[in-house]
Amino acid sequence: MKITEFLKHNYRHFNAAALIDAAEGYKTHLDQGGKMMVTLAGAMSTAELGISLAEMIRQDKVQIISCTGANLEEDVFNLVAHDYYERVPNYRELSPEQEQELLERHMNRVTDTCIPEMEAMRRIENVILEEWMKADQAGEQYFPHEFFYKILLSGKLEASYQIDPKNSWLLEAAKKSLPIIVPGWEDSTLGNMFAGHVISGDVKNVHTVRSGIEYMMFLAEWYTQNATEESKVGFFQIGGGIAGDFPICVVPMLHQDLQRDNVPLWGYFCQISDSTTSYGSYSGAVPNEKITWGKLGMNTPKYIIESDATIVAPLVFAIVLDQ
Repeated sequence: MKITEFLKHNYRHFNAAALIDAAEGYKTHLDQGGKMMVTLAGAMSTAELGISLAEMIRQDKVQIISCTGANLEEDVFNLVAHDYYERVPNYRELSPEQEQELLERHMNRVTDTCIPEMEAMRRIENVILEEWMKADQAGEQYFPHEFFYKILLSGKLEASYQIDPKNSWLLEAAKKSLPIIVPGWEDSTLGNMFAGHVISGDVKNVHTVRSGIEYMMFLAEWYTQNATEESKVGFFQIGGGIAGDFPICVVPMLHQDLQRDNVPLWGYFCQISDSTTSYGSYSGAVPNEKITWGKLGMNTPKYIIESDATIVAPLVFAIVLDQ
């Protein structure tokens, strides 16, 4: 039985039904000529979402991505150091002493998965530092994702691949020159490393890596060019936080701050979230709240799946891919 057949037969109520509805809404949006933004919060790359997301990119089911700096870099960490990762199934039971032991072994824990500092983080730092310094010396400036595209497309890392490269979503995105928005990139391992190299003088101009404000300006231009009444842009949000909060605001910014008319609202909205609805919790807010901010319309298809994104997202993608 195909995954889609299984899901449609068994997933009939509550969050299970919302999953089906959201996936079918995703397909309908694309079938009607729409485009889709996917936003990645948390540590979805370390959760190996690339296995399904890379295929979504290959089949043109995603036209733009917004992600945290962590998700951007951790897909590449996984690509070159997967064999050195360690899984800790009993992570809830670790004592402070056991956590200290992981630190001393330079194993950075993300829930049940430890990322090896030397094999992953430092290996990428050494390669990307060359690009930072090269751009800096040439007086050039690039976005964080563009530096990753450079090192991936150069082939410098190919000898270090430890997973099937078709499961790297960032590599697939690089091949298609997919636009990526990375708000708050400073809050990432390589963001910290870049700051260190600027402080030490290896990189002279801090603006060699372009900023979040420039990302919003880039997104405003992209949205203006791609969102029409005939081809609206949808918003598929995995988790909460800045990866979703930042890009969704481009629409009210275009309307309210730039006073532009005829800018369509987002044409589809779905969020996978396990954040509870509470006072001031944006990640836990129901989609209708976004109407009041000028992000969604009364008739925008809206879905919220209250569940674990590591479980839900690959299933939604399977339906969209007709697997």
